Amino acid sequence: MAKYDFKPTGRERTFGEDEVIVSKTDTKGRITYGNEVFLKISGYPENEIVGAPHSILRHPHMPRCVFRLLWNRIEAGDEIFAYVMNMASGGDHYWVFAHVTPTFGEDGKIVGYHSNRRKPSQAQIQTISALYKTLLDIEERNPDRKAGMEQSYEHLNALLKSKGVGYDEFIFSV
Repeated sequence: MAKYDFKPTGRERTFGEDEVIVSKTDTKGRITYGNEVFLKISGYPENEIVGAPHSILRHPHMPRCVFRLLWNRIEAGDEIFAYVMNMASGGDHYWVFAHVTPTFGEDGKIVGYHSNRRKPSQAQIQTISALYKTLLDIEERNPDRKAGMEQSYEHLNALLKSKGVGYDEFIFSV
């Protein structure tokens, strides 16, 4: 199983615009599959990453409210698109534009999740980075982690409401 003690290096990894990162997880978010691009960009060998929680890739500069939104949507059986900064083995980071969908069994129940991720443009990263910094600052100002996440989630929803758009419309406008 992969190690969890990396600190961010500030170095960015990239992948090709024609490459797609693919991973699958069970319903608890444990990785069950990763394609070669996923293994290459994450820096983890398959025998270390399979079985690990997908959160092993969570970069500490990502606001937790984004993951709350993601999990709310996919656990409800809906898809979601999101910009995510992940952290590779060793602490390097990489940005993705993720499309996460539930996988349904024959009985119609969710049996796991599937994520395809593409490379976002530098302009998209700059736009979303500014928002994520604001959300993360809100989270970190509150000594209660859960309350901080709730405040950033409320801030995000208020921002969307002020723009007169839903989350999906906003994400596709970035």
